[in-house]
Parts: sequence; structure tokens; C-alpha cells
Amino acid sequence: MAELRHSGERGRGAPGSSPLKREDAAAATPFVSSSVATSDRDLDRDKDPHPHRATSAFLLSLPPPLRSLLSLEDPRSPSASFSYRILIAFLSFTFFLLLLSIPSIWKHLNGPYICKKEGITLHCPPTKEPPSLWENPYAAATSWKPCAERLPNEISDVPSENDTSGYIFIHAEGGLNQQRIAICNAVAVAKIINATLILPVLKQDQIWKDQTKFEDIFDVDHFINYLKDDVRIVRDIPDWFTEKTELFTSIKRTVKNIPKYASAQFYIDNVLPRVKEKKIMSLKPFVDRLGYDNVPTEINRLRCRVNYHALKFLPDIDEMADKLAARMRNRTGGLNPYMALHLRFEKGMVGLSFCDFVGTREEEAMMATYRQKEWPRRYKNGSHLWQLALQKRKEGRCPLEPGEVAVILRAMGYPRETQIYVASGQVYGGKNRMAPLRNMFPNLVTKEELASKEEIDHFRKHVTSLAALDFLVCLKSDVFVMTHGGNFAKLIIGARRYMGHRLKSIKPDKGVMSKTFGDPYMGWASFVEDVAITHQTRTGLPEETFPNYDLWENPLTPCMCRA
Repeated sequence: MAELRHSGERGRGAPGSSPLKREDAAAATPFVSSSVATSDRDLDRDKDPHPHRATSAFLLSLPPPLRSLLSLEDPRSPSASFSYRILIAFLSFTFFLLLLSIPSIWKHLNGPYICKKEGITLHCPPTKEPPSLWENPYAAATSWKPCAERLPNEISDVPSENDTSGYIFIHAEGGLNQQRIAICNAVAVAKIINATLILPVLKQDQIWKDQTKFEDIFDVDHFINYLKDDVRIVRDIPDWFTEKTELFTSIKRTVKNIPKYASAQFYIDNVLPRVKEKKIMSLKPFVDRLGYDNVPTEINRLRCRVNYHALKFLPDIDEMADKLAARMRNRTGGLNPYMALHLRFEKGMVGLSFCDFVGTREEEAMMATYRQKEWPRRYKNGSHLWQLALQKRKEGRCPLEPGEVAVILRAMGYPRETQIYVASGQVYGGKNRMAPLRNMFPNLVTKEELASKEEIDHFRKHVTSLAALDFLVCLKSDVFVMTHGGNFAKLIIGARRYMGHRLKSIKPDKGVMSKTFGDPYMGWASFVEDVAITHQTRTGLPEETFPNYDLWENPLTPCMCRA
């Protein structure tokens, strides 16, 4: 009995000891019942002034397995033993997963994100070549054919010369492709107001400094004869009109208030009365002065007829283009496909874009001076240009650099051996800027490298003839790739859609690509997947048009029909 009583007294604490001492003794004991500790704490809550009690309370409120690990719980108790085993299993599983992911994390942190750059050379990992590399993968699912030509049973409704409302005359301004669009629009306007069209004059361009005439580039006889059942066309101003200089200088003979993308009704209401009054009128300016969805379908069909059938280059241009295309297909000693790349990275395009391109300080200073001289109103003091450049790049309105083009093409699966024809002016930045593209795709040539000096010199007297060669070689290519907007690219894509929609034409999504290039954590595999998904439907198939859609890039609705 004495032993039992002594044992009980030890469990309750010695007689005369204070509650505080009993609490301290309990706290000092490594294994203590939580119920006892909690009871003592509740009894002495108001009497304990010491801050360590809050810490003790927190530790004692932890789950059993954690208290067991911290030596706050007796691991021999049933609850602590079961929880302890679960915790150990969870930690072991987590540690195992961490070990498995270490190689991937290490590779991600230390490897190149997309491509590794050494000086001016880019090194990208190899990419598996897809089966549809040189053909349109969705061509079999479409069934469209050209149908802009006149039907055999269509009756000509062209009036006699005396029955027309008068004569109209236009200056086709800009480069070759802008001039081409102006000619198509001039034929359409002549049809709308029932006028006779005087053969358009190709106005000297301020950039190209070219004085090519219509007959120096296009087959005039074919042009007039092909359209004889649509519009009356004459080669020159009528002899009875003696004041010919007035068409170039006099405001009395010029219609100058034509808005951009004007409707057919505008010409009927505003131009036709003046043509009837003066008999001969000049339309100036005439760049993009006819809309698309605000003119009759038959007028749009006529524009396609002019563009794809009536406007033919001279035979010597056609023959030289055929030779260049044949040489591209035989560069490997046998028949091989080739890609045509329209690289828009000339100084004028870079300057006009007002985008920022990484370069030397000297290049940046020269570009700033150039922009301030050419576009002073847009340049102002230059302080706003950095933010503007960032915004334009996010929106996909900046030209792709040669290095960016190289990375995109490699991600699409095009190998190093790909034969590429480059249609471009002088690239801004010269050889250093072109180096990443040329190093990744060494079989990259221009017309000057394909043709002999004597062959090219024959066409140098007319700059537009050289542009026509580029146009035709790109048109005949197996794959056409554009890098920026413009009349050249959209006319090529439109013609390839119209004449053979199985031809592959790639239009990079520059907005998506700019975000991808700006992602510092994008790996090569993810980049390849993004490129494939983004461009799987951007391969040049005919598309349903919508209001204000460019007729020259997509002639489907008015000019094509189901096969």
C-alpha cells in the first residue's frame, strides 16, 4: 500500500508544490499526455505570465506524426505509430519523384531554350521531317477551281466607241505589284461607268527610280484582245484631243476626291458626270481607290480576269523565269523541290515599320537619323518609339528578321539541304544580318547567283523586269514563304490559290511567334509543337471571304467555284 501511495503521489506531484512548478515539470518531460497538459494549462491560464506557454501550446497542437518526429509524442502509442508510417511513406515517395526529375530540371536550366547562338551562327536541334513538308496537307479536302474567265456563251456588251461615256486615264503608281493592282482597278472602273480606258501609264516610282512603260513589261496586244468583250481599251489618247498635257497637269481634267476603297456607286454618282461633261478625265491618285465588298460580284470577277489572265509578262521575261525555276529544281543533280522566300528586310521596310531590331549602337543611331529624315511627323523626338515598337511586335506588325525565319523553318522540319530562292532587295545589316539564315540553310540563292551576268544585264534597264522575274520564280515554287505583308506577297499567295490550291504557301503568324520568341523558358520541343499547331491551317488554301477582305490575297468567293 505504501508503495502504491508513493507511486500515486509521484504521478500527481509532490504535496505543497505549486501549479507553476508542476507545469514546468510537465513541459520538461519529453513524453507527456496531451490531456494532462491541456488540463493544467486551462487551470493556470490566468496565472501564467510567461510567453513560452504559447509556443508549447502550438507544438502540442501539431498532428501526432509530427509530434512524434519532434519527440513530443510517444512513438509507441498506436495513433502516432500509424501516422508516423504514413508520413515516412509520403516523404519517401516525394524524394523518389524529386530524384527522377533532377535530370530534366538540370537540362532545362542549363540547355539552350530554343536555339544556341554562337556569334552570328544559330544552332538548333534537328526536327523530324513531316510527310507534308512539300505539299499542302489539306489540299485533298478542298475542291475549288478557277472560274473568273468569261463563259463561252457570254455575249459581249461592250458599246461602240461613240456610245461610251468618255475616256478615263490613270497613272499606275508605286512598284510593279501596286501598279498591277491599279491596272486591274482601272479596267473595273471603266466597266462601272461604261467608259473607254486609255492604256495606263506606269508612273516613275520615287523609291525604285524606274521609268518602265506598260509595253516594256506587259504584252499589250494580249491585254487589249483578251478584254475586248469586257471593256474598250485604246493604246493612246485620241488624236482629236490636242491638249494632252492637261491630263498630267490641269486640275480641270483630274478627279482628285476619290476616297480609298470607294464603292461602285461613288464612281457612278461622282466620276461619271464629269467624264460625260469633259469627255476625257484623269483619275489621280489611284492607289486602292476601289473597294471589294461594295462593288458587284461581276466587277470583282472582272478584276480577277484582268489579274490572272489578261496581264501577261513579255515572252522574254517568262522564258528567263522558266530557266531560273528549272535551275532551282536541278541544283542537286536531279529533280528536287525548292522553296521561294520573300524576305522583306530592306532598309526602307525596317525604317517604315518603326520596329526595334537589335543592332550595334552605330546602326541604331543611323536608323534614327534615317527615320527622322524620311518620316519626321511620325518620328517627332523619338521618345515614344520604344513603347510603339514593343506594341507593334506584340501585334505581329514587325517584319521577321532573317534569323527568326531560319528558326521557324527549321522548326517546321525543313532540313539543312533545302534549296531556297530568295526574292529580296538589299537586306538591312548586310552579311551579318543574313548569316544566321545562310548558315542554317546554305543552299540559299538569288536570281543574280542563278543567272549569268549577261542574262541579268538584259533586264537591268527596267527595274520592274527584275521584280517580274522574282514574281514568276516565286509563283512556280513548290513552297512559298512570306515574312511580311505587302502587295508582292499577297498577289503571289492569291495567284497560287487561284491557279493551283495544292501549292503550299506559308504565312507565318508573327504575333504568336513574337510571344514565343520572347518566352525565356520555351524549350525546343515546345516551340516545334507551337509552330506546327499555329501554322497547320496557314498553308495557302482558299478561304471563305469576309467583309473588306483583300481580293488579291484570297480570290475565292468571286473568282473560284466548286470543282
